[in-house]
Amino acid sequence: MPLDWVLTQSLKPEKLRSQVTTTKESLLQLLNISNIALIDELRVEFESGLNLLTGETGSGKSIIVDALGVLIGGRFTADLLKTGKDRGSIEGLFIVEPNPEFEEILNEAGIVCSESTQVELIIRREISATGRNKIFINNQLATQSLLKQLREFLVDIHGQGDQQTLFNSDTHLQLLDSFAGNENLLNEVADAFETWSKLREELDTLIKDEAEKFQLVDTLTFQINELERAQLVVDEDQSLEEERRRLMNVEKLTTLCQSSYARIYEDDEAALARVRQTVNDLTELAEFDSSFGDYREQLDSALAVLEDLAFSLRDFADRLEYSPSRLAQIEDRLVELLRVKRKYGGSIGDALEHLARSQDRLQQIEASDEREAELRQKVEAAESRYFEVAHRLHQQRVKTAKKFEKAVEQGIKEVAMENGRFQIQVADLMSEMSDKLQLVDQSGTKISARENLSPVNDKLKLTGHSGTDHVEFYFSANVGEELKPLARVASGGEASRLMLVLKTVANATEFPRTIVFDEIDTGIGGRVSEAVGVKLKRLSSTNQVLCVTHQPQIARFADSHLVVEKQTLKERTKVIVNRLDKNGRVEEIARMLTGAEITESARKHAREMLK
Repeated sequence: MPLDWVLTQSLKPEKLRSQVTTTKESLLQLLNISNIALIDELRVEFESGLNLLTGETGSGKSIIVDALGVLIGGRFTADLLKTGKDRGSIEGLFIVEPNPEFEEILNEAGIVCSESTQVELIIRREISATGRNKIFINNQLATQSLLKQLREFLVDIHGQGDQQTLFNSDTHLQLLDSFAGNENLLNEVADAFETWSKLREELDTLIKDEAEKFQLVDTLTFQINELERAQLVVDEDQSLEEERRRLMNVEKLTTLCQSSYARIYEDDEAALARVRQTVNDLTELAEFDSSFGDYREQLDSALAVLEDLAFSLRDFADRLEYSPSRLAQIEDRLVELLRVKRKYGGSIGDALEHLARSQDRLQQIEASDEREAELRQKVEAAESRYFEVAHRLHQQRVKTAKKFEKAVEQGIKEVAMENGRFQIQVADLMSEMSDKLQLVDQSGTKISARENLSPVNDKLKLTGHSGTDHVEFYFSANVGEELKPLARVASGGEASRLMLVLKTVANATEFPRTIVFDEIDTGIGGRVSEAVGVKLKRLSSTNQVLCVTHQPQIARFADSHLVVEKQTLKERTKVIVNRLDKNGRVEEIARMLTGAEITESARKHAREMLK
């Protein structure tokens, strides 16, 4: 089967799985791309270990990484489609080791998987020029939110823009928590913060300006009295309108009822009598041909309907009576109902809902003093709970920071920054605020800032769903240089290596998955590239790694070396991917060493590198 493979969107999971040989360690087995950017149809197989993508600049390597990002929930725009195409798709086959949390997410979503020791997942994303897209997981329609949940277990992509996010302190906090495995504690803190925030908002609403309350009480009381006097009944306006129309057409309705009753029941040729005679005739016929018995039974039913209709017409006519006073009463009531409906929402149902809301709001205001005291107690309890859990999270971060520092310092030495130093500062903002403000009570005793920050919004500046900590990474690359915030000291090449080390250290405690690096070698070369290659190789022993690189020193470590090329046929450009054998790797690494014109000495050097 050629590597340039036409994707069939309706492909069944069993058929897609048959295209590859699964291995226990590998996660992303197969990627199919159709009508994306320069790609018409492309099939790429990946293996366990270190998968390296090389090729000339602009050959389409990053398109493959971008497509994988879109597949697992990344944003896309219509210009991602190949020129002239109105539809495209991306499809991937993932093999995931058993994981209870992962399987629970699938079960809750009703996603059916194969019965095996591994979870086999086929994700397909179809996109159109209109901006719409569909997501399928194992051929079942799925949501974007489900895809984002699953992404955490499947792929971690580190692109060229990650160097900037690496300088963001929020990223530092996330990396530390990832290394520490703080997910459960973070959930506790987030839940506690959410409870505290909602109670604070409710209390803020309750203690609004008293004058505004009094004005609101007057308005609510007036509206409640007005609506209660109206004595509204659901659908009363419709019933009255029907009665009004009947009163205005009494003569016509009486004539219709009487004539219809006569035709059914009273006339010499009344329908009821004629049907009865027909029933009698059919009874005799049925004695000679049983098929007429069915018709006789149906006419019996028709007789019952006619009798019921005749009596209903007679009774309805008897009830009809023109009453000018009742008509005037109905019209007055309809005018009143119309006024109320226009004022309170457009229908009687809306007006009744407004009445219920107003009554509830008035009751809340009247009981506000008691409710305020109750809420203050709840806010205090929720606040204490939040800070208790946040403090436990802070202690865990401080404890883990030392281990993280040690692991990162070891890692940066492995990527040729032998003199590099790394430090993490974990600052509890609430504790620091207490120290800076030096708050004291009337007896002179120092007290915490959180007990005195006012108004409530001051606390919001120092707290959040992730706790009260500010985490900052500090770094020094050379002997004699003081530690400074990462953003102020790391060069481009250093940032690339730091990103690799930080991501690999943070990922060490996570569920094994596919880790993707798009041009991790930016700003480095030679010996440093060699060190990065060693680091990637070690990382690939526990995770499947996909890496786009321009450095031969990194490419030499590949377990699977894929070269990406562009071809122009009939004024159309297409992207192809080939897996290289040993000779192919020699040629590609020689090209990376020398450029377009490959020399024999470059080939010799490439062979030496691959030994």
